[in-house]
Amino acid sequence: MNITMVISAIAGLSWVLVVAILVFLVIRASRQQPIKGMTTVLVITLVFALLLNTISAGLVFIEPQERGVVISAIQKGVRADALQPGLNWVVPYFENVVKYSISRQTYTMSIASEEGDIRGDDSVQARTADGQVVLVDASIIFSIDPTKMVDVHIKWQDQYVNNLVRPQVRGVIRDAVSQFKVEEVYSAKRAELSEQLNQKMSVKLEEEGLLLVDFVLRNITFSDEYAASVEQKQIAEQKAQEAAFVVQQRKQEAEQARQTAQGQADAAVIDSQGKAQSRIIAAEADAEAVVIQAKAEAEARLIQAEAERQALELIAEALATNPDLLSYEYIQRLAPGIQVMLVPNDNPFLLPLPSLDTTETVEIPAPVEVVPETGP
Repeated sequence: MNITMVISAIAGLSWVLVVAILVFLVIRASRQQPIKGMTTVLVITLVFALLLNTISAGLVFIEPQERGVVISAIQKGVRADALQPGLNWVVPYFENVVKYSISRQTYTMSIASEEGDIRGDDSVQARTADGQVVLVDASIIFSIDPTKMVDVHIKWQDQYVNNLVRPQVRGVIRDAVSQFKVEEVYSAKRAELSEQLNQKMSVKLEEEGLLLVDFVLRNITFSDEYAASVEQKQIAEQKAQEAAFVVQQRKQEAEQARQTAQGQADAAVIDSQGKAQSRIIAAEADAEAVVIQAKAEAEARLIQAEAERQALELIAEALATNPDLLSYEYIQRLAPGIQVMLVPNDNPFLLPLPSLDTTETVEIPAPVEVVPETGP
């Protein structure tokens, strides 16, 4: 509760008191009772009531979300500046204050009967560049420019919503929609349309002392005929997309089958190549092993032959220097204790034994028979 309300309440009570005193005086006068002292009280109460009412008429309290336009009988009809929030003084009985809210306000035009500021279908009917009719639902959020409050009052007073905002919004929507085709309005260029509406509405309202906070393009509805055609088109496009998807799926399946077959063929080729390569490597290894073995055997034979040659040379040298060595080796290979040895009669010679007497040799036609010594 602000002070102006308190003063107004006291001023109202003072007038009640004045009336009560006046009634009391009338009653006393009708009864022919003295009223001289009460008349003075009535005058004082009347002056006090007039003073309080004058003060109440001059004091104006402006809320933070308000501004006040002073209608003046002494300043060319209206003060140049609006009253700011707080307690203000105006000339009593010569100036009056009209309060305006500077808070944000929303005005909605909708096809739904319960959503808009006006009951029933209040959507904006507009025609696109290709001649199609669309119904546009929109909401505009705005506020009064505090610095232009007096101008708004002079031009529109409290009718700026119905006489300014509503006509401007509907006109701007129709102008903007007429620059686009119907398919662009609801799909590709809807964002561009909304941005254009924002810009145009901001300029229009600013020229008249209002500030645009936001322009909301709520919904776009089409005629029944066009909506049916759009639905059929969407169904056809959906079926085409499904058919294209099936074709693409079949292509993918065929490609997968081809890749699988190609992979199997490549694997078979690689396997065959690997086996052939393995056989070649094995054959080469076998051939190399045979060559190595042959070389080793040949070298072994050469080494053996060389050793035998050297041995024979050594034996020949030994026999040349010692002829009895051959007889000695012969005897060494005989069994111990042999005293007599018989050989065939056609033997060309008989090697002499150093410890045997040659006269005891007997020739017989039978094969060689060795008789071991039985004792001394």
